[in-house]
Amino acid sequence: MSKALTFMVPTVPSRGSPRSTFWIAFVLIAMLATLWSLASPIFSVPDENAHAAKAIAQVRGDLTGHAVAGVKHSVVNLPADYSYSQRIVCYLSHTEVTADCGFELGDKGGNAWFNTWVSAYNPIYYYLVGWPSLLLDGSAGIYAMRIVSGLLCSVFVAWAFQTAMSVRRSRWMPFGLAFLAAPMVVYLFGSVNPNGIEVAAAGALWISLLRLLQHFDGRDAGVVSCLPRRYLWLIVTVASIVLATARATGPLWLVVVVGLCFAAAGWRSVKTLFTAGSSYVGLVLVAAGGLFSILWTLGGGSLSGQAEAADAPQVGASFVQGFAYVIRMTPDYFQQAIGYFSWLDTPISVSAYWPFVASLVILVALAFAGLDRRSVVTMGVVTGAALLVPALVQGYSAHQTGIIWQGRYGLFLYVGVTLVAAWLLSGRSGLRLAFLSTRLTWIGLTLMACYGLAAFFLVLRRYVVGTDESVSTMWENPAWEPPLGAMTLVALYGLVSIVFMLWSGRLALRSARDEDEAEASAEVSPVPAADSIRA
Repeated sequence: MSKALTFMVPTVPSRGSPRSTFWIAFVLIAMLATLWSLASPIFSVPDENAHAAKAIAQVRGDLTGHAVAGVKHSVVNLPADYSYSQRIVCYLSHTEVTADCGFELGDKGGNAWFNTWVSAYNPIYYYLVGWPSLLLDGSAGIYAMRIVSGLLCSVFVAWAFQTAMSVRRSRWMPFGLAFLAAPMVVYLFGSVNPNGIEVAAAGALWISLLRLLQHFDGRDAGVVSCLPRRYLWLIVTVASIVLATARATGPLWLVVVVGLCFAAAGWRSVKTLFTAGSSYVGLVLVAAGGLFSILWTLGGGSLSGQAEAADAPQVGASFVQGFAYVIRMTPDYFQQAIGYFSWLDTPISVSAYWPFVASLVILVALAFAGLDRRSVVTMGVVTGAALLVPALVQGYSAHQTGIIWQGRYGLFLYVGVTLVAAWLLSGRSGLRLAFLSTRLTWIGLTLMACYGLAAFFLVLRRYVVGTDESVSTMWENPAWEPPLGAMTLVALYGLVSIVFMLWSGRLALRSARDEDEAEASAEVSPVPAADSIRA
């Protein structure tokens, strides 16, 4: 009898298979990331020259570089086809200068070495993205490495979509997930920089761990995933290991994300997870990945040494001074995370990114204003962590490193705020706001699509003609052209953004319809609670 009753629990959504959700999300995010890969001049992404040089050298056997007298950082050797000159990035800090610098990667006159400040970073990411440099030379190799990085990031975002939409009660999730396709996020996806895969892995971990914990709780059939528990554990494990090994701070970020997910889900599900024998394979693998990252960081010397006063502000400052400095700078960091591209020298004007801010305010304000007390406390904890964790970390290290924080470093926390907000609104405590979900999701998605296209166009304009020239010069007399051409890339980005908006909106619409139908059916013929079924 109990087995028969188990099949009465409507846990499998009827709005499409999880497999199709995964692949559609993967293709759309991969396309957005690839378009950014092509639109960004070589090494225009922050620290990309250092990360690419490490990847190129590492896949050729030079794991951590070597010291050279009189050179500040470790030196890695580069093949002749990747010889480097600073002339490649002649436009940095000069927004009126286009990306037509007259020197390409691999041209004669470049150096066959690069003093990279990331030479001792964890090698996993660099093996994953560096191999195309063995097949292609010069700029083509960098573009290929970028595209591979974007594809890897797209897998994690697709996992986030798949797990988020694998339950019946998920009407707000497409709104929260859309922030994983924000311009700055996909811009980093399409670059040779572990910051991108850090954000992608964190996004997958946030939502897959929350779904796994709900699976262990089991009290509400509407939020029990139709995906097997073993598959959820696979996603949690891989995302955790990648997050922990992406950068030196990865193990700390893993602890922060997992701790916040535990706080959001509650003690019952956390206790059940740790007492289930099936959990220990995943827990051991995650612990091993985190331990490897810590040991590599301690043994490889990738922790920053003592900085000089000229390297960064607040070098030698106390904890309180560093903490206070970062708190004061938090609004600036938030703006950087939204719209400061290149090496922080290509900001999008505030008037251009108000649609993004408006969509963020809609989602977060609803979560704070319309949910029950426990959910509001959860939102407060997650939002507080997004504001305080950077200040605490930098306060601790300010005496040694100074303040080196940038807005993009906090993206893994900022997307967590939006994902948790959507997760809470989609739960039982958000039922009284359910009637708003479809309309506000469409509004939010539209605003974000508009900002995404505007940001792509404005950043591309800065490189094609510079900020002093009129917009029409982009198609009348461009000084620099990316692969496929600037206006072709703009048109494609607009098209993909529209498709992503329509697909995400349809996900929200179908989820709301399925949930309403299930609630109506439950009123007519109530389904036994999961606990009573198992009893």
